[in-house]
Amino acid sequence: MADIVKATQSISKAGDFRDDTKLIMQPYANWEEYLVPAPVSIAILGELVCISSNVDFSINKNPPKDGFQLIKYPDSFRACLMQVANSGWAAFNEAHKNMDQIRLHTGNVPAYIKTSVNILVQDNDELVQTILPDQLENISTISDDCERLAEQTERKFTLTIYLIQELLEACISAKKVYGDDLENVKRKIEETNMKKEDSEKAKERAQKTLQDMNKQVEEAQNTFNKAMDSLPSGWELIGMNFVEGLTEGVLTALNIFTNIAAKVVEIKLGGPMMLAQGNTLSKSGQLLGLSRTLNSFTEPNQIKWSDVFDEKEGKAKTSFLSKQFEHIKTSVASENDSDAKSKAINICTKGTNLCSELSTIAPEGKCDDGKTKEMIGGIQKLLKETEKFDSESKALTNTPAFTPEPPQQAKESGKKRAGEMAVENARFRIEQSRAQLEKAREMQKQSLENLEKNQKELTEILVTLRNCEVKEIDFNTTIKMLVKGLDAMGRVKEQWEKMVRFFQMISNIVKTCLHRSLTDFVKQSQKASQKHLSYNTKKFMKDLIYQQAFYASNVASLVNMISGTYVEISDKHLMDRISSLGKLMALDPSKPNFESERRKLHDACEEAQEAIRDLVMKNNQTFNQKAKERMNRIEGALKPMLPPVSEEKMREMKEITESAFKEMSQEDEDQFA
Repeated sequence: MADIVKATQSISKAGDFRDDTKLIMQPYANWEEYLVPAPVSIAILGELVCISSNVDFSINKNPPKDGFQLIKYPDSFRACLMQVANSGWAAFNEAHKNMDQIRLHTGNVPAYIKTSVNILVQDNDELVQTILPDQLENISTISDDCERLAEQTERKFTLTIYLIQELLEACISAKKVYGDDLENVKRKIEETNMKKEDSEKAKERAQKTLQDMNKQVEEAQNTFNKAMDSLPSGWELIGMNFVEGLTEGVLTALNIFTNIAAKVVEIKLGGPMMLAQGNTLSKSGQLLGLSRTLNSFTEPNQIKWSDVFDEKEGKAKTSFLSKQFEHIKTSVASENDSDAKSKAINICTKGTNLCSELSTIAPEGKCDDGKTKEMIGGIQKLLKETEKFDSESKALTNTPAFTPEPPQQAKESGKKRAGEMAVENARFRIEQSRAQLEKAREMQKQSLENLEKNQKELTEILVTLRNCEVKEIDFNTTIKMLVKGLDAMGRVKEQWEKMVRFFQMISNIVKTCLHRSLTDFVKQSQKASQKHLSYNTKKFMKDLIYQQAFYASNVASLVNMISGTYVEISDKHLMDRISSLGKLMALDPSKPNFESERRKLHDACEEAQEAIRDLVMKNNQTFNQKAKERMNRIEGALKPMLPPVSEEKMREMKEITESAFKEMSQEDEDQFA
C-alpha cells in the first residue's frame, strides 16, 4: 500500500496541480478567443478616422442638461470621431505595456512560494513567524501592482466605450434618427449599461470573497480542533483521512473564487449562487472521507464489529463519525437553499442514522443477517451518493481530482495509510480525472465552435468596412459603425475586467494568509501540543497557510500563462496595426497616400484576425495533447499498483463520475453561463 501512496504523491505534486488547473480552466480563460475582435476594433477605429475626413456637423443642438461628460468637442462630429480613435489607440497601447509588466511580475511568484514552502516544512516556529510574512508580503505586493496595472488598462477601454456611448446618445438627440436604426442603437446602449452594472456587482462579489475565505479558514480550524479532541485512541490514521478532507475543502473554496473571477463577465446570477454554494461544496471531501471510513467497517457479507467497537474506551468508534456528520450538517444548514445543500444534508442525515445504528449494536457485536444486509446496503449506497456529490463538486468548482498534500500532512500520512481506502480512493480519482479532462475537452470544443461563429460575424464587419467608399458614407452608416465599434471594443474590455478580478483574488488570498492564518499560527505555537497526536493544531495551521499561499501562486501561474499569450498576440498581430492607426490619424485626408494607408490597415487587420484564429487552433491541438498525456501519466503511475477489480465495480465507478460531470456540465450551461 505504501507504493500506492508514493505513486499517488508522484502525480499530485504542486506542479501537477498547476498544470491540471490550467487544463481545466482553459475553456474559461481562453484569451485567444476574446482577442479575435481586437483587429476588428482597430479596423473600425481606422474607419472612423476616414469618416471624420468627410462628414462634419454639430451634435451640440440638444446637449444633456449636465453637459457632456467625455466629449471634448461637441460642435464638431469629425473631432469627436478622432477623439474616439485616439482613445482606442491609447487603450491598446496601454494594454500591451501593462500586460508585459504583469507577465514579468507573475513570473516571480513561484520563487517566493518555493521559499515559503521550504520555511513551512522545517520544524522551526520562529522561522515561520519571522521570515514567512516577508515572503507572503512580496506576493501581496506583486498582486497589488498587477491589480493596479489591470485596472489602469480596464479604465482605458471603459473610457473608450463610454465615449462611444455618449457620442451615440448625442447623435440620436441631435439628428433625431428614427426607425430600426434608433431602436438598435438604444438596445446597444442599454446592453452596455447592464454590463456596467454587472461589472460593478462583480467587484463587490470579489471583495466579499475575503470574508468568505476568512470564514472557511476559521471553520476549518474549529472543525479540526473539535474533531481531534473527540478522536478515539489509536485512530489517528482515520483522523488524517478526515484532515485531508478539511484541507481539500479550503482548496475547493479557493477554486470557487477562481471560477467567479474567470467567468465574471458571463455570470449573471451565477456568481452569488456559486458563493452561496461554496461552503456546501467545500464539504464534499470531508463527507467522502467519512463515508469511506464507514465503509471500511464492512466486508461483502458482514460487518467488522471488532473494528467498530473500541474495547479500551468502551464505546463505538462510529460515534466519532456521527459527530462529524452532525457538525457538517449544522454548518451547511445555515447556507442559502440550493441543490448542493439538499444533497449534503441528505448525506449527513443518512450517515448519522447509520452511525447511530452501528453504535447501538456495537457493544453486543452481532445482529441478524437481514439487519446486517440492510446496513451494509445502506453504507454502500451512502458511499455512492457521496462519491457522486464529490464528483459534482469538482465538476462545478473545477478542482482537479488529484490535489497536492500540504507538507506537514504529507509527512504524517506518508508514514501509514489505510490500505483498502487508499486503493479505492486511487481508483476513484483516476475515473474522476478521466471524466474531468473529458469535460474540459468538450468545453474547449464548444469554445472553438463559438469562436467560428464570432469569426464569421467579425469577418462580415471587415467586408462591410472594406466595401465602404468614404464619399458614400452617410450619417446612418456612421452610427452603425459606432455601434459595431462599441460591441467589438466591449468584447476586449471584458477580458480586462476578468484580469482585475484575478488579482483581487490573489491579493485577498494572501491577506488571509498574512492576517488570519499567521496570527492563529502564532497563538498555537505558544500552546502545548494537542493530546497524544503527532499531527497537531500547529501543523494543521502550517498546512492551511501552505494551501492558501500555494493557491495564490497557482492563480498567478494561470495569469502568467494568459499574460504571456496576450503579449505574444499583441506583439505579433496588434501593435503594428495600432502604429498604423496612429499614422493614419496623422495623415492629411486629401493626400493620395491616405487612401492607400487606409487599405493597408484593413488588409493588416484581416491578416491579424486570421493569425489569431490559427493560434487558437494550434493551442487547441496542444490542449488535447496535454490532456491525453496527463491521463496516460495518471494511469501509468497508478494502475499497475492496483489489485484487480470486477468489471461491475469499474462500470459502477465510471457511471458515478461520468454522470456527475455530464449533469454538472449541463447545470453550468443553464445556471452559470
